[in-house]
Amino acid sequence: MRAVVQRVTEASVKVEGKIVGEIDEGLLVLLGVGGEDNNKDLDYMVDKVLGLRIFEDDSGKMNLSLLDIGGEILVVSQFTLYGDVRKGKRPSFSTSAHPDIAEDVYNQFVEKCKAKGIKTEKGIFGAYMEVDLVNDGPVTILIDSKKTF
Repeated sequence: MRAVVQRVTEASVKVEGKIVGEIDEGLLVLLGVGGEDNNKDLDYMVDKVLGLRIFEDDSGKMNLSLLDIGGEILVVSQFTLYGDVRKGKRPSFSTSAHPDIAEDVYNQFVEKCKAKGIKTEKGIFGAYMEVDLVNDGPVTILIDSKKTF
């Protein structure tokens, strides 16, 4: 799995002009599922995203996680994170998971976040979405479950 994680003061996602998910302070997660991902990747990604210490403590040091601050999370499916442009200029998405599998994993990610007591919002899988955000910092982190060391 791959994720682009952005620390935000607010974020929302629209489909056909209607807001389908919005949060205040927390994380916007663009989440891509690869064809070889499994439950180990899912658990790794949930643990890593929720545990990222990218929020400032009282000393102004990035030392707190989303769980520590009681923040919110907006999860948006993003198969284009698997776009491979090593050959030519048109991305190949051959390593992305099949949409049926990817949607299931995406929904599991959302449910695991909710199970941790976090206000969790999401986009609509497979829809054309417009994402608005105020990146705080800016702080943007890339995570790939296959690159764990």
